[in-house]
Amino acid sequence: MEPHQLPWSPLDPAALPDLLAGVGAPWWLAGGWSIDAFVGRVTRVHEDTDVLVLRRDQAAFRSALASWDVHTADPPGTLRPWPVGETLPVGVHDVWCRPTPSSPWSLQLMIDHTDGEDWVYRRDARLRRPVSSLAGPASDPARQVLAPEVQLLQKSKGRRPKDEADFAAAAPLLSPEARSWLRGALDIVSPGHDWAAAL
Repeated sequence: MEPHQLPWSPLDPAALPDLLAGVGAPWWLAGGWSIDAFVGRVTRVHEDTDVLVLRRDQAAFRSALASWDVHTADPPGTLRPWPVGETLPVGVHDVWCRPTPSSPWSLQLMIDHTDGEDWVYRRDARLRRPVSSLAGPASDPARQVLAPEVQLLQKSKGRRPKDEADFAAAAPLLSPEARSWLRGALDIVSPGHDWAAAL
C-alpha cells in the first residue's frame, strides 16, 4: 500500500504540548481543531490534526520528530520521506507525520513563510501580519491556537463542506477587528468572495 493510501488517526490536540515541548520555536494548533477551540466545542468530525509552523523553524520540528516517520507532500501531492537534516524546498508546505511506518497518519505540519518578524500568506505575499499576532483568543500558556481569521483565510480557497461548516461556526463569533481583517484579506486575494459579503 502506498503511504498516501494509509488511513489517518488524528493525534489528540491535547497531546501536542508534550510532543513539541522541546522544539524551542513557536507553533500553533491549526485547521478545524483551531476553529473548534475558538468556538469552544467540537463542531464536527476531524480527519486530521494540523499544526502551523514557520519555514525558518523547520529543522527544529524535524529534530523533535526524529523518531517519527515523516513525509513531505511534494507538489502536486506526492509523498516522500523527509530525512532529518534536509531543508525542504520552498514549494513544500505540507508534512505528514506518524509514529511508525505502519501507524496511521496522525499529524500534519503546515509550513508558512515569514519575512523578518512578519508572517506572509503563501498564496499572496501582499498579505502579512506580525508573527506575534498569529495566536488567537483560544490560546493558553500550554498551546497557541491560530487566530480564527487567519485560519478562515486559509480555508477560503478550498470551500470544501468542512470549510463552509467552519466558517459558519466561527464567523458569528469573530471580534470586530478579526472580522475586518478577514474581510479586507478576502477583498485582496479573492475579490467578490461571498464570505466577505457575509462578514
